Amino acid sequence: MKKAQNVVEKILSAHLVEGDPATDPELGIRIDQTLTQDATGTMAYLQFESMDVPRVKTDVSVSYVDHNTVQIGFENADDHDFLQSIAKKYGIVYSKCGNGICHQLHLERFGKPGTTLLGSDSHTPTGGGIGQMAIGAGGIDIAVAMAGGAFHIPTPKVRAIVLKGRLRKGVSAKDVILKVLEKFGTKGNVGWIFEYTGPGVATLDVPSRATITNMGAELGVTTSVFPSDAVTKQFLAAQGRAKDFVKIVADKGAKYDDTFVVDLSKVEPMMAAPHSPGNVVTVKSRKGLKVNQIMIGSCTNSSYRDIRTVALYLKGRHVADDVEVGIACGSRQVINMLAKDGSLAILHAAGCRMLENACGFCIGAHMSPRTGAVSLRTNNRNFEGRSGTKSAQVYLVSPETAAASALTGRVELPTKNPVAAVPSPKKFPVDDSMFLYRKTAGKGVKGAEIVRGPNIAPVPKGAPLGADLTAVAAIKVGDKITTDHIMPAGARLKFRSNIPEYAKFVFEPCDPGFHDKCLANAERGFANVIVAGESYGQGSSREHAALCPMYLGVKAVIAKSIERIHRANLVNFGIVPFIFENPKDYDKAEAGDRLELKGVRAAVEGDGVLDVKGPKGTFRVKAALSDRERHILLCGGLLASL
Repeated sequence: MKKAQNVVEKILSAHLVEGDPATDPELGIRIDQTLTQDATGTMAYLQFESMDVPRVKTDVSVSYVDHNTVQIGFENADDHDFLQSIAKKYGIVYSKCGNGICHQLHLERFGKPGTTLLGSDSHTPTGGGIGQMAIGAGGIDIAVAMAGGAFHIPTPKVRAIVLKGRLRKGVSAKDVILKVLEKFGTKGNVGWIFEYTGPGVATLDVPSRATITNMGAELGVTTSVFPSDAVTKQFLAAQGRAKDFVKIVADKGAKYDDTFVVDLSKVEPMMAAPHSPGNVVTVKSRKGLKVNQIMIGSCTNSSYRDIRTVALYLKGRHVADDVEVGIACGSRQVINMLAKDGSLAILHAAGCRMLENACGFCIGAHMSPRTGAVSLRTNNRNFEGRSGTKSAQVYLVSPETAAASALTGRVELPTKNPVAAVPSPKKFPVDDSMFLYRKTAGKGVKGAEIVRGPNIAPVPKGAPLGADLTAVAAIKVGDKITTDHIMPAGARLKFRSNIPEYAKFVFEPCDPGFHDKCLANAERGFANVIVAGESYGQGSSREHAALCPMYLGVKAVIAKSIERIHRANLVNFGIVPFIFENPKDYDKAEAGDRLELKGVRAAVEGDGVLDVKGPKGTFRVKAALSDRERHILLCGGLLASL
C-alpha cells in the first residue's frame, strides 16, 4: 500500500535527483522555474554567463526589475540594460521596470502548483500560496539551476500549521503569520518547512495564503506551502491560466514532524514592534500611539484584495493632517483593477501618495521616515535602519490596521469599524505587454549582444582553502545580525554589480572601518574571521553578504548559529561556516584577536571539528558539512569548483 504523503513530500518526491529523505541529511532537487530581481540578478547572470551555457535549461526563468527603480545616477539604468540584454540572449523572460514586484507578478502570471521555483530573493516562498515549492537562495544557486544543476537543501522536517475556524472582520492573513511568528520566532527554525492545512485553509483566498507564505521567510524556514485546491483553481482560472492547475492536497493519514493549531476565529489584530518581525505584540497594546508615516504595499501586502480593502476603509474620508500615507501596488494588473472600480480615485481623494509599483520603501530605496518617526508598514521586515532612517520606529501591520490608523494618525484597531470582505475576482484583466521575450523563452536570440555599463565588474573567485589559517577577528557582532547589517541596501545597493566598490560598505552600520581593517590584515598576511552570536545572517538572500566579505579576505565565520540561506551563501563563496561547540566560548574571542586555525583544511576534509587558539585560550568549533559542501569549500567556492 502506498504511503500517505503530505504536500511537501509529494512535491519533493517528484523532483528528487540526489539523496534519500529517510537517510541523508541533504537532498538535491530539480528546479522547474527561477526568478531574479535587479538587486541580485546582475550577479546571478554574471555567474551564469561564466558557466558558458548557451541558454537556460529551466521550464521558465524570469528576470524582474523591481528594487532599484529610482534611477539616481547611471548605475541602476545601466544594470537594467544589462539584465534586458542577458535575458534576450539566454532565453529568459524579462519584466520591465514598472511592471510590478517580482513575487506578486510571478504568482499572477507564472507560478504553477506542484512545481519548484528557486528565486534570488528570500521572499520567493510567496509562491507557496498556490501550492508551489518556492525557495529563496543566493544568486549563484539560481545560476546553477538555470544551467540545469540541482539545488540542495537540508532534508526538511515538516510542521503542520493546522488552521481552523474563520477570521473575523478586520482581521486578515498578516495577523495570522504574525501569530505564527509570535509562537516560533525568527530563529531556531532552520531545516523546517511549514505546511498549512486544516479546514480553515478553504476560507483564505490566494492573496491571503501568499501573504502568509511570504512572511514565512522571517521564520527562517526553508519554505512554506499551502495545498492546491478549489481556491487555487479559481484563482488560476481567473488569471486565464486554468491549464496550469494541478490539485495537490495531503493524503488522509499523512504524517508530520510537528503540529501547531491556529484557531482563525480567535486571531486578533497583531503587529511586529521595532526592530524585528519576531517582536510581535497586539495592536490593542499599542492603541493610540502617535503615527507619522504609513506605507502600504510591498510583496507581502500589495494585491488587489489588500489595496481595495484600504480603499474601502478610506472611502469618503481623508487621512489625518499630520500623517503621510504612501501606497505601492504589486503590479500593473492591480493598478488597472483599482482604476476601473474607482479605488484609485478614492485613495487619491483621501490624500494618499500613489507610488510606483515596486519594492522601494521596503528596502529603504525611497520614502524614508523623518528623524525619530513612528512608521506603520505592511511589508515584512522592520530591521533597525532598513527604512533608511536609523532612528525610525517601524511597526509591521496589516493593510486593515494601516488604513484604520491613517484616518486618525494614531494606532487604531481595524475591528472597530471593519469593512466588507473583498470578493475574489472572477476574472483578472491580463496585460503581459511588459514581459519581453516570452516567445523566445528557453531559446534566446542568436547574436544578441550583452550591454555592459562601467559599473558592472567581473565576478571575483575565491582561492583554495589552505592547510592552516593565521587570522584576525576582523569584527565581533551580537545576535540576529541581518544581511542588511552586513551589506546595507538603500543608497548603497546601486553598487551590487561592482564588488570592489560595494565591498567598501561591508558592515557599515556596525563598523564603518571594517573594509580598511580587512585589507590591512590581508597586507600583513592574515586571513579575516567574523565572530557572531545567534542567528547570524537573518533576512534577505543577498549573496553579497558572503561575496563581498570573501573579496575582503574573510575565510571563516564563527557563530553561535547561522541562518539557512546565508550559510549556503558562505559555503558557495568559500567561507567556512563554523559554529561554537560551546556557545559560552563566544566570550573567548574579541575583535582584533589573532586566531590560529591550524589544520583547518584537514578539519573541513574530515568531521569539521577544529580547535581555535586565541589570546583567551583555545575553543572548539564545528562545521557540519555534506560531501558536496566540503568540495566547494576546499576549492575556494562554487565557481572555483566547477
